[in-house]
Amino acid sequence: MSVAHDVHESTGIENRKLGMWAFLSSEFLFFGALISNYLLFKGRFPMEDPLHPINFYDIPFTSISSFILLMSSLTMVLAHHALSENDQRAARTWLLATAALGLTFLSGQFYEFSEFVIKGASLSAAPVWSSFFVLTGFHGAHVAIGVLMLLILFVVSLRNDGLSEAQGMNLELVGLYWHFVDIIWIVIFTVIYLIP
Repeated sequence: MSVAHDVHESTGIENRKLGMWAFLSSEFLFFGALISNYLLFKGRFPMEDPLHPINFYDIPFTSISSFILLMSSLTMVLAHHALSENDQRAARTWLLATAALGLTFLSGQFYEFSEFVIKGASLSAAPVWSSFFVLTGFHGAHVAIGVLMLLILFVVSLRNDGLSEAQGMNLELVGLYWHFVDIIWIVIFTVIYLIP
């Protein structure tokens, strides 16, 4: 049975997808402001100060965490493809794998934050650290919301008929959100950790 979705007349794009793109565009601007804020404070912070962020970063560890998050984009694509092939079992498996990778990334972020705090870099240590924790914490909150949405889709997929065509659009919207979270992390990781 085909499900009719409202389509925006001038764009030909389904309304929910258009709404998601508008939301993600506003989020790009918000993250842009947070990244600019971090760069502003980092540029004013003396390099010789022992609290300078560059003295705290564990690039190999964060690179592994970043790789895990990027691999979750692949599992999300595989979940979407499995649903398009009406393979409910595979869609469930890939949804769960994506959520597990997201949780692994969050665990790594929590570990990294706790290490920073133990070494003396807290939210109140310096403005550069405040901006760092707000930026990366805000991204972590987005990952947590994405994991929650993935788990909700997984639970919905366990019902009698699995994910339907209408819920397929929901999976696509969650996929758009998840890819956004990954792309933003690539920018954050590059700007914060890799550019001295």
